[in-house]
Amino acid sequence: MSVEILQRLRDPRSTPLRVHLIGVAGSGMSGLASLLMGIGHEVSGSDKVRTVETDRLLGAGLRFFSPQGPGEIEGADLVIYSSAIKPGNVAYDAAREMGVAMVRRAEALAAIMQQKRGIIVAGTHGKTTTSSMASHVLRSGGLKPSHYVGAEIPLLGTNAHWEPGSDYMVAEGDESDGTLALFHPEHAIILNIEPEHLDFYRNLDEIKAVFEKLIRQTAGFFIYCGDDPGSHSVGVPHERAISYGWNRSCAYAAVNIRERRGTSSYHVLRRGEDLGEIELGIPGRHNVLNSLAVVALATELGVGFPVVRAAMGTFRGAKRRFEAKYRSEHCLVYDDYGHHPTEVQATLATARSLEPKRVLCVFQPHRYSRTQLLRNEFGRAFDDVDHLLVTDVYAASEPPIPGVSGETICEAVREFGKAQVQSTPRKDQARFLLGNLIRRGDLVISLGAGDVHEVTAAISADLEVLDRLRAVLDEEEAVLRLYEPMSRHTTIRIGGPARYWIEPTTIAGFARLVSGCREMGLALRVVGRGSNLLIRDGGIDGVVVHPSGGDFDRVDVRQNWIEAGAGARFKKLASAAQKAGIAGFEWMEGIPGNVGGGIRMNAGAMGTETFDQVVSVTFVDAEGQLRTKLAEEIAHDYRNVPEFAGNYVVSAVFKGHPGTDEGIRSLMEVSKRKRKESQPTAASAGCIFKNPEICGAGKLVDELGLKNTAVGRARVSDVHGNFIVNDGGATAAEALQLISVIQEKARAERGVELETEVQILGEESPMT
Repeated sequence: MSVEILQRLRDPRSTPLRVHLIGVAGSGMSGLASLLMGIGHEVSGSDKVRTVETDRLLGAGLRFFSPQGPGEIEGADLVIYSSAIKPGNVAYDAAREMGVAMVRRAEALAAIMQQKRGIIVAGTHGKTTTSSMASHVLRSGGLKPSHYVGAEIPLLGTNAHWEPGSDYMVAEGDESDGTLALFHPEHAIILNIEPEHLDFYRNLDEIKAVFEKLIRQTAGFFIYCGDDPGSHSVGVPHERAISYGWNRSCAYAAVNIRERRGTSSYHVLRRGEDLGEIELGIPGRHNVLNSLAVVALATELGVGFPVVRAAMGTFRGAKRRFEAKYRSEHCLVYDDYGHHPTEVQATLATARSLEPKRVLCVFQPHRYSRTQLLRNEFGRAFDDVDHLLVTDVYAASEPPIPGVSGETICEAVREFGKAQVQSTPRKDQARFLLGNLIRRGDLVISLGAGDVHEVTAAISADLEVLDRLRAVLDEEEAVLRLYEPMSRHTTIRIGGPARYWIEPTTIAGFARLVSGCREMGLALRVVGRGSNLLIRDGGIDGVVVHPSGGDFDRVDVRQNWIEAGAGARFKKLASAAQKAGIAGFEWMEGIPGNVGGGIRMNAGAMGTETFDQVVSVTFVDAEGQLRTKLAEEIAHDYRNVPEFAGNYVVSAVFKGHPGTDEGIRSLMEVSKRKRKESQPTAASAGCIFKNPEICGAGKLVDELGLKNTAVGRARVSDVHGNFIVNDGGATAAEALQLISVIQEKARAERGVELETEVQILGEESPMT
C-alpha cells in the first residue's frame, strides 16, 4: 500500500477513497465496512451471499454486489480482502490484473486505528466477549470509544462503530494469520496463548513471538492473565505489564466467586485492596476472568469502580457467545462460537453450572487441520456433556485432509472422554436427532464457529410452537416431542420425522388440541399403529397426533356390544370378545391396526369389514367439537370412509352376537393361520394396492413375475405379491420407486392401473 493511500485511508477529509471489500458479508469484513463508511470513505463490497449484515450496510450506504464479478473493482482506489479470499476469486483476480492497491483486512484495520488511542484485545479465546465488554464499560464511563468486535453485540448496536469525536478505539486483534503483529496500540489486553491455528504456525513458540511483538509495539500499559501459562510467559518480564487472575498476587484478583443460574459475582482486589463486588449478567468462570481484564483496563484508564460495576451488571454478551436461544420451564437452548478444546471445555462447564438434568450438545468441528492436530484434546473436552452429536467439519475454505472428519472427534471422545457420542454429518440429521432427544430439564447447546447455530435456531423456533401446544394440554394429558421418527410408528419401519409429535391420553385434551391447532394454523394428522402408512423420508411438516393410553386404550364390554377407544388394537377387541363369549370379532385377530385407523379406512379380513360391526362412532370434528354418529349415518365403501378425512375418531361401539368358546377360538385360529400363511412376517405396511377388478393385486404382481424384486432395501415379498417388505434400513424413496416399477409393468403388460391402498404421506425432502 502506498504512503499516499495509507494516509488517505487514515484521514479522508481531503480526498476520500473509493474502497471495495471482497467478502464483505463476513463478521470481520462487515465491521470494517462500517468503520470505513463512518470515517467518510466511499465503500462497496461483494460476496457470494447476502446476509443480515449486508442488508444493514446497504441501509448505511454500502454498494453491494452478489454474485461477485470483476466489474465492481473498476474505479476502486483500494481493495480489501478477507482471509477466506484466495486467488481464483473473480474479484480478487480482477484487482490484481488492474493493478489496484490491495491489503488484507487486518492491515486496513491497523491503519485505521492509528487515528485513535487504540486498545487491542488479543488472545486465543474470549476476544469477542472481552472487547465488547470493554467497549460497553468504557462507553458507560464517558470515553465513547469506537469499536470493532467479531460478532453482533445487541448492547452496542452493531459489531463496529466509528465515533468521530472520541479518542479511544477498542478492537479485537486476530492472531490466526500473524497479522496481530501489524498493530501499534496504546494499550493491549492479552487473555491467553495456547496452541491454535497450527495450520499457520509451526508451534507454540511461533505464536508467542507474535504476541511478544505486539507487546513491544504497545506504547502504554498492557494487561495479561497471570493464570494462563502462555499469557504469563510473555507478560511477566515487562514493567508496563498489569496482571489479573485468581491468584491474590496478581495486580487485579477475583475472589469470593459465586456462580448462579445464568449469572456470576465476585469481589475485585486491586493490589490487595477490595474495590467491591462485580455482578455479571452472564455465567461462567471464564467470563469472570474476561470481565476482570476489563475491570483492570477501565480502572487504569480512570473509570470509577461504581461505574464499572453498574456497566458490568447490564452486560448481556455477544451473539453466539453462550447466547440464550430459548428458555422455558421445559428446557434451555444456547449457542456458542467455541471451536477450540479450551473454549469448548469452558463453555460446557458453564452449561453444567446451570444444573440441568442433562446437557445435550451438537458440535461442528472447524477446519480439518484443527480437527487433526487437536484430536486428543477434543476427546477430553466434552466430559460435561451427556449426549454429543458431531457434524461434519466446517472447512472455512480449507481443503479436506484424507481421513479427517467429524468421526475423528467421535473416535477421540470414545477413546478419552465420557460423553455418549454419535456422528451426524448433516445438519438436518443433527437437528432432528437432537430435537427428539430433548426432555424436561435438559440444556441444549450448539458449539462451533461455522453454521451449526442454524441447528439450535431451528430447534428453538419449533420449541416455541411446541410450548404453545403444551399450553393447550395439561402436563399429565399428553407426551409432546419434536421430530419423532415416524419409522418408530409405522409397521414398515420407514418414515422421516414428525415436526410436532403429540400423544394425548384424554378425549377432552385431544379436542382442545384440535381446536388449538386450527387457531394456530397448524396442519394436524392422526396416526394409529401405522399399519397402512408409508411416510416419505422428509417426514411430516405439522402436528402428528398418536392417541395413546388413557381414554384411547380402554375396551368396555356390555352384553353383545364393545365400546373401544381409537387407540385400542383390533387384537385387543378380539381377545375381549372371546373372554365375554361374543362372536363376530374373530377376523380382527389377523388385523395389525387399531380402532381409529380401522374405521378411517374401513379395514377388513376374512370377508368382513369394520363397518359390518360398527354401531356408532364418536369423533372430534375439525372445529374441535365432540360428536357421535350412528353407522347408518356414515357413508363408507371399500377401504374408504370420506367422513373421517377431516374428522378424528376417538371411540366407537361395535356389535357382536353370542357365541361358543369353541367356535370363537376355532375362527380366531383360522384368522391367525391365514395371516401367518399368506402374509410376510418381515416389516411391511400391509397391502400396497387395492384389488383391481380382474383379480387380486397380489396374484397380479405374482403373474407379472415381480416377487422378490427389490429397489435398495425395499423388496416385493416372496410370500405375498401385494406386500412390500423392509429388509432393514429401507427408505421411503426406495419403496415408492418399487411401487412405480410395479404400476408401470401392470400398465404396460396388462393394461391395469393399480391404485395404492397404503396411505402415502409426508415431504420428499427434509423440513426447513
